[in-house]
Amino acid sequence: MIQFLMKLPDWLLILLSRKKQIQKGERMLHAPFQFLLKLSENIVTDWETITPDQFRAGYLEQSRISSGFPSAVEWKDHEVEVKDSTIKVREYYSDSTNNNSPALVYFHGGGWVIGDIETHHELTGLLCSKLEAKVFSVDYRLSPESKFPVPLEDCEKAFEWVVNNSKDLGIDKDRIAAGGDSAGGNLTATLCLKRRNEEKSLPKAQLLFYPVTDLQLNKESMDQCADGFFLTKDAMFWFRKHYLNAVEEMHDPLVSPLLASDLSNLPPAIVSTAGFDPLRDEGDEYANKLISSGVKVFHQENDGFIHGFANMSYIPKVPEALNEICTNLKEMMK
Repeated sequence: MIQFLMKLPDWLLILLSRKKQIQKGERMLHAPFQFLLKLSENIVTDWETITPDQFRAGYLEQSRISSGFPSAVEWKDHEVEVKDSTIKVREYYSDSTNNNSPALVYFHGGGWVIGDIETHHELTGLLCSKLEAKVFSVDYRLSPESKFPVPLEDCEKAFEWVVNNSKDLGIDKDRIAAGGDSAGGNLTATLCLKRRNEEKSLPKAQLLFYPVTDLQLNKESMDQCADGFFLTKDAMFWFRKHYLNAVEEMHDPLVSPLLASDLSNLPPAIVSTAGFDPLRDEGDEYANKLISSGVKVFHQENDGFIHGFANMSYIPKVPEALNEICTNLKEMMK
C-alpha cells in the first residue's frame, strides 16, 4: 500500500502531509519523504527510558517496508571467528558474479546499537544485483554489550576473512571494497584509516552512505535538522552514550574520522549525503577533506532526502540515486 501512495503526485502528497512543503534554506524536502514523515510523526521515543532491546525491535519492524528482494540474488551465511566469539557474515551472489568477481564487504547502520544483517537484507541484495559483485554483510557485535572498539575490530576481522579466503569465495582479492551506511559508514571510514596507519592492505574503494564522521555532534546541520526527519539529535547523543566507553573517546580519529590530521593515501570514496539529515554537514566536510587530501571522491549530495534513504528504494528518486552510486563504485572497483 505504501509503495502505491508514494507514487501519487507530489502536490497531493504535500496536501496529505497537512503542511506546506518543508524548506531549509534553499533545500526543499522531497514530497514523498514529507508524507512518510507525516505517517510516522506519532512515533515518539523517550530517550531517557528506552532500552537498546526495545529500540532494536522497533527498528526491525520498520525495516519490513519492502520494495522487493532482487529475484536473481541468492545468499548463504558463514560463521567468522572474532575475538572471544564468532559473528555471522552473509554472502550475496548471483549468476552475474563469476569466479573472479569483485566484492563489497558491507557494514550496516544503526548507531552501533541497533540494526543487523536482516534490517539491511534488501539493500545488500540490491547492491549485489546493481554492482554485479558479491556482497558480504557483516553482523558485527552491537553496543552497549560490545562498546568501542569491538564493532570496528569485528568489521576488520570480517574484511580480513574475505580477503584471506578470496580464492575459495570466488572473488578477486585485489577488488574488494568496503562500505556501509551511517554508523556502518563510520566503521568503513575508520577501518580504512586504521589499516592505512598500520600499513595493511586497504579496500579497493570505500562506500559511505551518510556516514557518522564527527561524534562531537556540533555541526550546524545537527541543530538545523535536530528533530522531525527520522534521525534526531537526541538519538545521536543516545547512540554515542551506548557506543563509547567515555565521552572523551569522541576525539579519537577511529571514532571521529573527520578529526584525523591526515586523510591522504586512503581508498577512493563514494560519499552520499542527505540534505535533511543531522549528519549532512559532517559527511559533506569529510568528502571535501578527502578531496583536498588527494583522494578520488564521488560526492553525491541529495538535497531533498532524509537519513536512511538507501533502505527506502520504494521512494521515487531513491533508485536513481542508488544507480548513480553503484555506477561510480563499479568504476572504482575495476
